[in-house]
Amino acid sequence: MSLLRRTTLSAVVLAVVSSAVLLAPATAADILLSQGKPVTTSSSESSSFSGAKAVDGSGTTRWASAEGSDQQWLRVDLGSVTTVRRIKLEWEAAYATKYRLEISDDGIAYSTVVAVNNGDGKTDDLTGFTASGRYLRFVGVTRATSYGYSFWELQAYGSGGGDPQTPTTPVTWPGGAAVTVADGSNVFGDNLSGLSFENADTLWAVRNGPSTLYRLVRDGALWKPDPIGARTLNYKNGSGDPDAEAVVHTPDGLLVATERDGDNSGISLTKVLRYDPKSTAKTQNATAEWNLTSDLPSVDNNSGPEAISWIPDSFLTAKGLRDDRTNAAYNPASYANHGTGLYFVGLEANGMVYAYALNQSGGTFTRVAAFAGGQASIMDLEFEPETGLLWSTCDDTCQNRSTTLSIVAGKFTVAATYDRPTGLPDYNNEGFAITPQSACAAGRKQVIWADDGNNGGHALRAGTLPCR
Repeated sequence: MSLLRRTTLSAVVLAVVSSAVLLAPATAADILLSQGKPVTTSSSESSSFSGAKAVDGSGTTRWASAEGSDQQWLRVDLGSVTTVRRIKLEWEAAYATKYRLEISDDGIAYSTVVAVNNGDGKTDDLTGFTASGRYLRFVGVTRATSYGYSFWELQAYGSGGGDPQTPTTPVTWPGGAAVTVADGSNVFGDNLSGLSFENADTLWAVRNGPSTLYRLVRDGALWKPDPIGARTLNYKNGSGDPDAEAVVHTPDGLLVATERDGDNSGISLTKVLRYDPKSTAKTQNATAEWNLTSDLPSVDNNSGPEAISWIPDSFLTAKGLRDDRTNAAYNPASYANHGTGLYFVGLEANGMVYAYALNQSGGTFTRVAAFAGGQASIMDLEFEPETGLLWSTCDDTCQNRSTTLSIVAGKFTVAATYDRPTGLPDYNNEGFAITPQSACAAGRKQVIWADDGNNGGHALRAGTLPCR
């Protein structure tokens, strides 16, 4: 085990060898892998110091974590499993005296590449190792100042890699640039998180903390709760406070994705719950539930399912979706009592989408497929029947970009990635829904975003997409 070369040799740097990390020299053929790639962070001091600034190739922009906390991290999605042989950190004044650099294939299980135990805030140019993985993560252990951690650039060099399931340069939003407020003042408060249209005049929304379901109706140019108002959600047994993060209206009912039980919020509990959209009760118990915790990667209590969508079997079979379980074309007849389509669940922690056949009697399920959603993190999923595209959206973690995916050769594959409309603030927009084609007017249809932070006293904002 050898010391790694640094620009500043005063720091003690150790290479940690694991199944994913082997000692080897850097090579002349190594290329810059990290620039422009999607970034996720534990925090940012403000939108001016977002994680993307750490890999934008500029020496005058930087990431800065929230002040006052040692345990902070920044993750770069390199796109696919790559070989990394050199990592360079250009520190700002707020540096780490102790930190780790880790790597992972799936964004869940990490191996330590390098541990720096006596950092001095000068440029760290680390070599002398070979690490293999898709996700590269900086983990701060001890701050040198009262601020957070801040560096101008994180650069990873090596070979291999590729497209992170999304173009590195997103294109302009395909709809109108204008975005308007779409709710009254302070109607919902914080934590409105998921959206789904039932029809052109009915929009469902869920809120976490406390778990709440809304049926929204048009009020001129705005959306408002129907006369029943907020409906409290419980688990099937009538207990708990399901952390409702996403909702989708389907022929089977309203399906809600949850991360945990708010009554025991320290533990991850990744469940999908079904509710009756025709119920007028102010408190509603789930009519069925599916506990996906054992099937999904292990995540913390606030990084679980943030998105859910439904796609009909008729579309999936026509497009030749490949079943990962059978390694053959998806055959709906193989999944008894699963309804007429598959449910697609997006995981915040790793940006992956998992497709399930849910036995509508409740409890049992089968995973049919899994694929990258196109960005480092997923906040909502929306299937657009007119185009056959599955939309995967992110919040301010990814500058509110959207990725569309289509089925190519049996697999969901990135079709395009879009910047947010210029009129949409870079808020924590966790919900996204597209109005049905029947609501088209002047060649455009409405899209709605839900802002978890209720910025300016508004949780809903509306933009447009072209009708197809």
